[in-house]
Amino acid sequence: MTHTRQVVFYAPKHGNAEAEWEDGAAAAPADGDGRGPRFAVADGATQGFGSARWAQQLVAGFVGDQGTAPDLTVDALHRWASDMRGRWHDDPRLAGATDLQRLKQATVGSFATFLGCELRDLAGPRPRWTAVALGDAVLFHVRGHRVVSQFPPIAPEEFGSNPDGLPTDAAGLAAMIGRASFAEGDLADGDLLYLATDAFAQWVATTDLRDPRALWTTLAGLDHPEAFRALVAGRRAAREMVNDDVTLMRVRLDWRPAEHLVVCL
Repeated sequence: MTHTRQVVFYAPKHGNAEAEWEDGAAAAPADGDGRGPRFAVADGATQGFGSARWAQQLVAGFVGDQGTAPDLTVDALHRWASDMRGRWHDDPRLAGATDLQRLKQATVGSFATFLGCELRDLAGPRPRWTAVALGDAVLFHVRGHRVVSQFPPIAPEEFGSNPDGLPTDAAGLAAMIGRASFAEGDLADGDLLYLATDAFAQWVATTDLRDPRALWTTLAGLDHPEAFRALVAGRRAAREMVNDDVTLMRVRLDWRPAEHLVVCL
């Protein structure tokens, strides 16, 4: 029997209020239709309109909290993202929006990088993760103190350089979906998956090159939001981490034997 345990850590930009965090993170267990556990993170563009709503709309929709979760194909993701765009535009929270806000929604819109992951065949012969990404949110698959795979495989110096993502305008959305990247990897007992938005992911990718054992020991041992925020504050002060919203989701896999034996006579 395979168990997954996930935890989300986050922090807004230094100097910003808690409500100004513009990332999103969501998780959902396996469902009764054969879909495995799902996890997602997104990073809303600071210069957009309603960026936090857009990022949070995307992650909630991907895991199935709003409508049907999409299959990981380009066509299914396009239908799903179009539905998310409609929900973002028609959000009832905008009922009292001013004319200026409506204008910004229509002309500026929003944009978010996105990473979604599903675990498959956890009780079968080939347990694995499969994921889709647009932009520089990153999945790190770690076994022991070693990165088995990084998806997308972005070098530290490539973060923040005009990344792909999901926009709220229809034409841009259709074009960007075609640029989505897909990957998968085999899983083993005790593996850890880390899903991170760009500022934290860039720091992780850089630190992994320098001191991987210390890095993965630290991240595996994070056990409180304040410990995470202290880590982020220290790395920002040392100018090792860009001052941006940060999000880290950690998923731990644990293969356990059945706890009960039922005998029918």
